[in-house]
Amino acid sequence: MAKVKICGLKEEEHVLAAVEAGATWIGFMFAPSKRQISIDRAKELAKLVPPEVKTVGVFVNPTGQVVQHVVENVGLDYVQYHGSEEPAFIKQLGYPSIKAISIRSYEDVQNASCYDVDYYLFDAPGTDYAGGSGHVFEWSLLERLSIPRSRVLLAGGLNSDNVARAITQVAPFGVDVSSGVEKKGEKDSRLIKQFIEAAASTGVAK
Repeated sequence: MAKVKICGLKEEEHVLAAVEAGATWIGFMFAPSKRQISIDRAKELAKLVPPEVKTVGVFVNPTGQVVQHVVENVGLDYVQYHGSEEPAFIKQLGYPSIKAISIRSYEDVQNASCYDVDYYLFDAPGTDYAGGSGHVFEWSLLERLSIPRSRVLLAGGLNSDNVARAITQVAPFGVDVSSGVEKKGEKDSRLIKQFIEAAASTGVAK
């Protein structure tokens, strides 16, 4: 089955719900966003995450000093770069990494191979913020990939109604969700559980 990343978590109950339901990654947003979290709060929540579930910090065009400070204080397993960070910057920092790529055309898909990262997260373009728009991009743009699908994460407008179809069509290693597990702009434990169950229902071996 595809792995699942639940992103933008800020409350204990939602972290615990994601872990209990079988999430692979727990994402904390450190960039400007309605889901932005403080370092101290993320550190508290990270203590609730067992070793087999990995924590991810999401940044948009950060300085290296900021990334290092957050990683060391929170104990992050992965850094997700969601801005216009250069490949050399990510490589120099050297952390296990995820690079988010906003997809508007096939050229954007091709540009992903410029980065030497652990995972490539293909997302819809942001609106008010980088990513997290709740919009779906054209999945057919991922039919021709120059990178292994074992390193592909799919995001952008996913929810419990469309995630199984997305996994069947794109065959990513994992899927990423934030607004798709929210009710009235807040995370919902029941929706988190439903999303992970829906992602597991495809039975695609990983």
